[in-house]
Amino acid sequence: MNLENIRVAREGQTAVVTLNRPQCRNALSLGLVLELIGCLDEIGRDRDVRAVILAAAGKVFCSGHDLSEMTGRNIDEYRRIFDACTELMAKIQAIPQPVIAEVQGIATAAGCQLVATCDLAVAAEEAAFGTPA
Repeated sequence: MNLENIRVAREGQTAVVTLNRPQCRNALSLGLVLELIGCLDEIGRDRDVRAVILAAAGKVFCSGHDLSEMTGRNIDEYRRIFDACTELMAKIQAIPQPVIAEVQGIATAAGCQLVATCDLAVAAEEAAFGTPA
């Protein structure tokens, strides 16, 4: 799998999956979401992996959906984005390994949902969470 938006590493029996779009505040682009789905699917089938840590590069955990992808689209393109996000959240719950969010910064909107979907969240003191009203 060619990964452009995430990094994957193994530390013993733990898979560390890192959101790797710090220049975009780790916003959930369609590409990132699809990479996460594929990666988690593969990890879910690997019985040697006992846990997954979901981390993020940079100072922001995840700012939510990539708003640059949310303009000028037709209804089918919006459905594709939101369906993929729904599939990602379901995939986190479906794999047999626990998924632990390692939150070192801000998690807002769909980024906050991403953290909430994980089985456990470990947050640094400077971590912050928010959803739009």
